[in-house]
Amino acid sequence: MKQRTLWSAVLVAGLAFTAGCGSASGPGSSAGGTSDKLVVWDWKSGDAKAAAYVEKAKADFAKKHPGVRVEFVAQPFDQYYTLLGAAVQAGQGPDVVLFNGGGQIRDRSDALTPLDSYVSDDRKRLAGWDAFTEDGKAYAEPVTLQGHPIYYNKDLYQKAGLDSPAKNWDDFVRDCGVVTQKTGAKCFALGNKEGIGIQFFLSAMGSAVLTPQEYDDWIAGRRNWSSPDVKKIFELWKQTGDSGLNTDGANSTAMFNDAFAAFNSGKAANVIGLMSDVGHWKDFAEFLTPEKVGVMPAPVVNPAAKPSLAYDGGIGYAVTKWTKDQKVAADLVRSLTSTEALKAFYLDGGAIAADTTIDTSAGGPAVKTIVSEVKSGKPALHVALSSKTVDLMGRLSQQLLSGSTTVDDVLQQLAASDKTG
Repeated sequence: MKQRTLWSAVLVAGLAFTAGCGSASGPGSSAGGTSDKLVVWDWKSGDAKAAAYVEKAKADFAKKHPGVRVEFVAQPFDQYYTLLGAAVQAGQGPDVVLFNGGGQIRDRSDALTPLDSYVSDDRKRLAGWDAFTEDGKAYAEPVTLQGHPIYYNKDLYQKAGLDSPAKNWDDFVRDCGVVTQKTGAKCFALGNKEGIGIQFFLSAMGSAVLTPQEYDDWIAGRRNWSSPDVKKIFELWKQTGDSGLNTDGANSTAMFNDAFAAFNSGKAANVIGLMSDVGHWKDFAEFLTPEKVGVMPAPVVNPAAKPSLAYDGGIGYAVTKWTKDQKVAADLVRSLTSTEALKAFYLDGGAIAADTTIDTSAGGPAVKTIVSEVKSGKPALHVALSSKTVDLMGRLSQQLLSGSTTVDDVLQQLAASDKTG
């Protein structure tokens, strides 16, 4: 089992990183830096919520390297890893790169610089390193923590005469029927157009189905795809579609942000969301008010399971091997994860920072629940998989919802993919 550090997290914006210069550049262009310039690729430049964060990070970096300019280049997220893959293949492109934790960075670690010798002073201050580590080496410095709480609309439950969601799956499904009957709202707001919904479901529900040993084995790479408990998770996914628990048209609904909009508008009583960036406690509170946003543990399916919050390092910055001065680039990464820069997003963006030194006491009820659950949380199940297997799981999840495949066939294909990496 990976070691986790107990910590006190903070609300800061995570995925929206921006600067005031540069337009999107393809990997074939002169996107890389020079001796007096560093180029950073992200997927959310231009977000107003990130302006203060960027200015703090740039100011911190300028103190260390006043003669080096920093250019942030926004790439569209739906093409981000394709463009980055082309840059990796060409061996040229940005100097500093934003990554999601897990398979996306591990699959590209050969093109990145191990940062351990540059960021040792940040080890204790930041959490979430495991998601950016491959073969014992850290390839990015974590900026946020990302996880998958199950949110619920307290108002809808109260209108249905229920105090809160039930603690076991069968009662939870029964109560969802009551909510639908009394309010017209579905059980889950779901968007699976991109195949992302299954990632959220697997990681949010997994600890309520797998035994603690099965969970730890999965994270450690000892995954048994023929296990009855693993099969049960995918059967539950299929059940949500077959039983009409999901909002209509899940396979044609985008997770970002149509599914979350359905939850915000009261069309569903529950949604598996994020801790950070979008689809999280702050977004929902702006529509429903903080007092109406609840966070629930996964309803127990297996009595031997121990539900816990699934989370990992969310996003982090890495340095490419081809950058001209790796130490200077690493210094920029450190500025992008500095405490003062992260503090600039306290409450503004609502993400949970990797910085353990920032206070979270000003957060609302939902974030307080999330932070308290982080201390006993475990890594997310889908983050342990390769990006290849995650992509396949997304396609197969759509087929399960449409009824064009079986759970057994899905598990066989995923086991084969997981074996080959």
